[in-house]
Amino acid sequence: MILLVHLLFGAAIGASIKNIILAIILAFLSHYFLDLLPHAEYSVGSIRKSRWNRALPELLKILLDFSLGIVLIFIFSKNYPIIYICAFFAILPDGFSVISNHFPNKISAIHNKLHLDKIHFLKNKKISNFWRILTQAAIVIISVILLRA
Repeated sequence: MILLVHLLFGAAIGASIKNIILAIILAFLSHYFLDLLPHAEYSVGSIRKSRWNRALPELLKILLDFSLGIVLIFIFSKNYPIIYICAFFAILPDGFSVISNHFPNKISAIHNKLHLDKIHFLKNKKISNFWRILTQAAIVIISVILLRA
């Protein structure tokens, strides 16, 4: 799932849940829940393999994806700090995966196996891009509705 979707959904949780600790925990766990759903992703193979001379297009996609997510949160939310904190926690598992690729250890290997292999189990299934994109679009719409409420 792209960062924008995770950011918006995490922000929506932050806007909807009044208990700050619960909101942060649910935003973090929402990442894994969303990754269970069929979704489209862009390639980050060069970053994953530390091929930095080829990684610029991937880094630009990530920056654009992240920036657009933050801009949408800014536009559609009341901009309370908890909203941005929850958005951050909602993308944290992807950060763990990136760090573990470059600084591997036993704990990060367990996280990667769970996150990238077990939870993303639909990534290699034959599901049309229509359904993969529709899932993400629906989550974005739901998130924006929750952010505006």
